[in-house]
Amino acid sequence: MFDLTPLYNVVGLLPFDCLQPQFMRQALTALLLLAPMTATLGVQVVGFRMAFFSDAISHSAFAGVALGLLFAVDPHLSMPLFGILVGLGIMAVRRHSDLSSDTVIGVFFSAVMAFGLAVVSRNNAVARDLQQFLYGDILTITETDIGWLLVLFVFLMAFQVWGYNRLLYIGLNPIIARAHRIRVGLCQYLFAGLLALVVMFSVWAVGVLLVTAMLIVPAATARNLARTAGGMFWWAILASMSSAVIGLVLSAQEWMGTASGATIILVSCGWFAGSLVATFLRGDRGR
Repeated sequence: MFDLTPLYNVVGLLPFDCLQPQFMRQALTALLLLAPMTATLGVQVVGFRMAFFSDAISHSAFAGVALGLLFAVDPHLSMPLFGILVGLGIMAVRRHSDLSSDTVIGVFFSAVMAFGLAVVSRNNAVARDLQQFLYGDILTITETDIGWLLVLFVFLMAFQVWGYNRLLYIGLNPIIARAHRIRVGLCQYLFAGLLALVVMFSVWAVGVLLVTAMLIVPAATARNLARTAGGMFWWAILASMSSAVIGLVLSAQEWMGTASGATIILVSCGWFAGSLVATFLRGDRGR
């Protein structure tokens, strides 16, 4: 799809012996593409109070993979397609009903989980294959996956350049946004679709159980450390990317021997703990 050799060569310059194997370079390349996307969207998810939304999307991966395995469709295809369908469905019902956001998301969350469990319960072999998606395994990512991740990265950054201020208006007040001739529905659907895709790719890295943490924890860290809205993005990206690198390297050490996804999230939580200490020391605990 793309010649990714230059990216692998740059990653190989890092002074860690564990990054010399090709599969480790591929894993870190994928994480370095994924981390800025989860950080950027995570800031908006926290700002728009949509953490439960991302959780529902991540758990839809369970049903998407189950369907793919059951009907012999590549999970790389069935999982993102089902995730996008759920994300757009949540946004559509949320926009066209009087129900609160939490209620709509809760209904979809329950439906996709129940559907996934129902599909799995019919086939024990499918249940065994789903373990990889529950816990994640970034070390198995392929060059094709990284190619699509690169495409998604470009689209998401372009969307942020075009839509950041529009989303900010919508988050403050959709009525004001419409008064400024912002197409609220289009922005919301695009945001939901891109968020669903990023969440689906994150499932490969850290698994269904931890994917929400990959979005929320760096953003929460940034909220503690940043003084401005723009600063939040940079702090979130720094926390997310450093957690990805440190977590992957630590998990590859013989004395550590832990799952890469879980280790990445633990390092990210270490960042959050440090941000709490910084907040306490500078005396703005009531912010």
